[in-house]
Amino acid sequence: MNDTALAELEQRAARGAAAVADALRARGWTLCTAESCTGGWLAKVCTDLPGSSDWFHGGYVSYAYRAKEQQLGVIHDDLVEHGAVSEAIASQMALGARRGSGADIVVSMTGIAGPGGGLPSKPVGLVCLGWSIKGGNIITATRHFDGDRAAVRLKTVCAALEGTIEALEEGA
Repeated sequence: MNDTALAELEQRAARGAAAVADALRARGWTLCTAESCTGGWLAKVCTDLPGSSDWFHGGYVSYAYRAKEQQLGVIHDDLVEHGAVSEAIASQMALGARRGSGADIVVSMTGIAGPGGGLPSKPVGLVCLGWSIKGGNIITATRHFDGDRAAVRLKTVCAALEGTIEALEEGA
């Protein structure tokens, strides 16, 4: 990814975080993140905003299977059956983070950022996202992003923010 494309994605992420902040403040809600492939990048984008402590509860970075199990209560047998990159696991990550944090909405993401690690059935760029909303609603989505590792990770952050706005509109 060239510097211009990266800068454009970073601006898109910043706009997305600002929109999420506005929507959460309007509801008096808080957000928590449960990140794997993004390694905390979403939490960083959120906390780049001044005053984010009004609406950003915190985040989990659960990269390894064991971390997903210990931090978020992801079921080991489901990790073995579905693999970490699946809507089933994204859903469990989101629900576990919401239970653990008490935040009103959680967004989770798990994927294969590359350059290695892909398989024919789960190629590099495959990402699964989940949203757990107070009241019990869970939404999941699967996306495939092209580009290098940085591009996949940053596109995932953007999709997580945009999906959070949609989840708030649908579920709240």
